[in-house]
Amino acid sequence: MEPRFNLFGTETGGKIAKRFAGLGQAVHQTSLPATTAELVSLRASQLNGCGFCLDMHVKEAIAAGEDPLRLHLVAGWRETTVFTEAEQAALAFTEEGTVLTREGVSDETWDNVRKHFDDEQVAALVCLLGLINAANRMAVITRQKGGSYQVGALAQLQD
Repeated sequence: MEPRFNLFGTETGGKIAKRFAGLGQAVHQTSLPATTAELVSLRASQLNGCGFCLDMHVKEAIAAGEDPLRLHLVAGWRETTVFTEAEQAALAFTEEGTVLTREGVSDETWDNVRKHFDDEQVAALVCLLGLINAANRMAVITRQKGGSYQVGALAQLQD
């Protein structure tokens, strides 16, 4: 499948992209560990089948020093030993917050997130999950392809 529309090539899409980049930057300026933020973005993008966002978040995580092995294991995180308890809590939260049911995130998962993250970090997690799911949906709807993302391209939108 070819991309069906260049959303960010339009005036409206370009404005939205800049605002998304700014919102993402606000999340990254919190005390939520950058590694956790990338793992959350990567897992949500896997669940949503967003090749563009997978490409971006893998490349950004590696550029920031993340171990590629951990990135390869995100999809099977429950069956690994490479993620901290806090990261596991964030990944469970990501799955439940991405594949929503009427319950949303279970009380057990919420309590586990609250055990590992303070109020500011929880706020960042909730906002990040909303942002990445929205970005995934826009990219999937318009069939944006992964593979050509250049590290730092999202940050350049803020300039």
